[in-house]
Amino acid sequence: MTSMVNVREVVLDILMEVFGKQEFSHNVLKQALKKYQYLDKRDRSLLTIITEGTIENLIQIDYIINQFSKVKTDRMKPVILNILRMSVYQMKFLSNVPNSAVCNEAVRLAAKRGFSQLKRFVNGVLRAIDRNLEHIRYPDASKNLLKSLSVLYSMPEWIVEQWIFQYGTEEASRMMKSTMGHNGKISVRCNLSRASREECISRLEREGVTVSQNEYLEEALYLSGVDYLNALKTFQEGYITVQDVSSMFAAIAAQPRKGDFCIDVCASPGGKALHLADLLKGTGMVEARDISDYKVEMIQSNIERMGFENIRAVKKDAFLEDLQAEGSADIVIADLPCSGLGVIGKKSDIKYNMTRQKQNELVKVQRTILQNAVKLVKKGGTLIYSTCTTNKEENEENYQWLLENFSLKPVSLSGLLPSQIVGNTAEQGYVQLLPGIHKADGFFISRFQAV
Repeated sequence: MTSMVNVREVVLDILMEVFGKQEFSHNVLKQALKKYQYLDKRDRSLLTIITEGTIENLIQIDYIINQFSKVKTDRMKPVILNILRMSVYQMKFLSNVPNSAVCNEAVRLAAKRGFSQLKRFVNGVLRAIDRNLEHIRYPDASKNLLKSLSVLYSMPEWIVEQWIFQYGTEEASRMMKSTMGHNGKISVRCNLSRASREECISRLEREGVTVSQNEYLEEALYLSGVDYLNALKTFQEGYITVQDVSSMFAAIAAQPRKGDFCIDVCASPGGKALHLADLLKGTGMVEARDISDYKVEMIQSNIERMGFENIRAVKKDAFLEDLQAEGSADIVIADLPCSGLGVIGKKSDIKYNMTRQKQNELVKVQRTILQNAVKLVKKGGTLIYSTCTTNKEENEENYQWLLENFSLKPVSLSGLLPSQIVGNTAEQGYVQLLPGIHKADGFFISRFQAV
């Protein structure tokens, strides 16, 4: 059955979904891996590598294609363009397949998809690239720094410009470099309400998973050698959940106390809310809210898998006031929709779909939700505002806006979070994690007390 599936055809289908229908690449890839569970591990790995690698390096790949094609990428038929893209990725970044075989497969794919008349075009472009791959001239940084870094790291120029403006050229370069090259490791958190960290590790190792320790938190682990996470009994039975350590810091910063009532206003898929439930050790209640039935069902599925009884999934629109719940929560977590620039390394298509205009619109959305979230916090209670982005307008500027417009005071994060990540802003009640600077996703966390 395995031999009936052409891995590169599946990759092409995924790329057509991602670039043609604007679907999220991690969702489309996940669906494909689920559909083709019967493929052997090597084929599934190749499918993942070519898909993620092509998307991650898209700007550089298109730059290369445009050097050798009279028809530029913005005028090509989508099927042909994506065949060329995935082929150039293999030729430039993979060494286990001869370039001649890559070219032949591309020509075959073009014909199979109904473009026999373009076989010579596909073959000509790829053969020319193959002959000149080691001699391609890239933009000169001394003449155009933004263009040079954009092509080198396949990062849109507006993000390059924003990161340089906000963090300086050196840090921006490190951030961009960190988004390239997937390490294949999965970050998970142990469900300490179900088992000890040691037992979780033991169970994983018995299933053939390689486990390594996270640098910051004992309950945070990295998994490698995982073919299909959902197939692991350790995952199925709720001993672990997928979560980056940066996201774990939000619940830790909240410091929940026994019996607390907590609300997570934008909770899906439930990582932070479940973490709060774990930290409450069976006491209190966490209300994990989100806007759609689909998202609530996702949260509920994770609640059932993890086995918690002190958490409930509720359909609520954070964009609307909740008068009944005003002043009821000891802790409110507002991890809000954002530009997502801190997780580009895991979700590469974010950088192609986000724009400055969308960022500006998101700030307005964030402030509306924050205005409603503040009202839920009881006097003396805690508000955690967090995002998975690096953009200061969505982070520090929103932090300042909260202080200026509401009865809130910042609470120091020093001593609450690992010393390796807290900088000189921790005393002011917020930290900004940066990809490539910290060993975590880019993430912003701030803590306030209602007064």
